[in-house]
Amino acid sequence: MNLNGLRIALIGPIPPPSGGMANQTRQLHELLAGDGAVVTMVAVNSPYRPVWAGQIPILRSVVRLAPYLGNLWRAAGQVDIFHIMANSGWSWHLFATPAIWIARLRGVAVVVNYRGGEAQDFLKRSARLVRFSIRQTKALVVPSGFLREVFSAFGMRAEIVPNIIDLSRFRPRSSVRAGSVHLLVARNLEPLYDNETAIRAFQLLRASSPALAAAKLTIAGSGPDERHLRQFVLDQGLAEVVHFSGRLEREAMAQMYRSADLLLNPSLADNMPNSLLEAWASGVPIVSTNVGGIPFLVNDGIDATLVAPADPYAMAKACRDILNDDTVWQARSLAGQKEAQRYTWNQVKPVLASVYQLAMVGPRPAGN
Repeated sequence: MNLNGLRIALIGPIPPPSGGMANQTRQLHELLAGDGAVVTMVAVNSPYRPVWAGQIPILRSVVRLAPYLGNLWRAAGQVDIFHIMANSGWSWHLFATPAIWIARLRGVAVVVNYRGGEAQDFLKRSARLVRFSIRQTKALVVPSGFLREVFSAFGMRAEIVPNIIDLSRFRPRSSVRAGSVHLLVARNLEPLYDNETAIRAFQLLRASSPALAAAKLTIAGSGPDERHLRQFVLDQGLAEVVHFSGRLEREAMAQMYRSADLLLNPSLADNMPNSLLEAWASGVPIVSTNVGGIPFLVNDGIDATLVAPADPYAMAKACRDILNDDTVWQARSLAGQKEAQRYTWNQVKPVLASVYQLAMVGPRPAGN
């Protein structure tokens, strides 16, 4: 299907703040428009007006929801298809569900693009409601085989459209740089991502050999765990070697990858994190927990090393094995760069275009 002239309402979060789903939404907007699609962006995270309303929990939902519904209604009168970037929990109920039903009322085809590593727990609670809305759509797409299996277990058929990596933004490293080793964590500071385990693993790594004693760690993210994690770093005497950079914009993040020797992904649940794709594209070897969609994404021992969650000793050992062997480091770097090629726009675009085409002409609802 030729995307030129196709009128698409892209519904989802956009930066700021930056984050995996917001960055994917912005990137998809740019890529679709670059191929000639006419994209109407309907943000689910528009600024609060008035600003003070964002400080009041119930009021802020009402203040944001009313203009959002109006934007959806107007967009539905201007486009051929809704592409909804959806997630679990209240995000589904407040943003994805209204978009589906407004499109249904106005006769617009709907593609739901669901993502998020907590889908199984969410569907255990809300599968009936989700399935009822999904039946009103023409396609349900997910970024990984893991989520396809999760939805299948709850009676919903999903197609895979992977996340996209823009290789023009990332330049791979050529070798382990001279000087102290630099480790990177690029996840939000939330309990789900278990950044404390990464810090503990880093501490064990530094103590494991004199060559690694000067290692440094950057945690690039923000979230409710920040105060706790900063205090933990202070308590462990690591304040001089652990840096909290906050959440970085994409150009600054690409530069951060170029300075890193290893990416740590300590999450307790996951799907298809962009940080792994970005590390691959940057030639940065990966040590990740073996949870959710991660083993569907990586090849353990080839383009990443997988360890059990909440096990800093296993994570530290995996890091040491890679950092102490330049041959292994280089092999992981090259394997990651090769794997990143599977997620370029040239590879993903035909898959997404086929989904759009079937959604616009096919009679099958996605929920069957």
